[in-house]
Amino acid sequence: QVQLVESGGGLVQPGGSLRLSCAASGASGIIFPMNAMGWYRQCPGLEREFVAEITTGGRTNYAESLKGRFTISRENAKNTVYLQMNGLNPEDTAVYSCWAQDMYGRDNWGKGTLVTVSS
Repeated sequence: QVQLVESGGGLVQPGGSLRLSCAASGASGIIFPMNAMGWYRQCPGLEREFVAEITTGGRTNYAESLKGRFTISRENAKNTVYLQMNGLNPEDTAVYSCWAQDMYGRDNWGKGTLVTVSS
């Protein structure tokens, strides 16, 4: 059983930045190698949408509308993925959820972290 724990959400003013982190581990605390890792978000009243993903080798893919403002990265040794978000605006307010595909090809999800962009 893989556990994904997100951190870094919170309240930020428009134009500000936040960095989200997500660490993957097994129920016993053992670190299992993950394949692709990434982020999704669900804005108020909308469906969950893809944000970004990154492979073990560092290849990245972004939602077209977020390119240039969001940057995904990872530390394989820590099974941790990050999302640097710059130039935030109120439309970025959402619950951001971490996703990871484990070594068996299964999808795993974190519980999410709330990002609120407001003055």
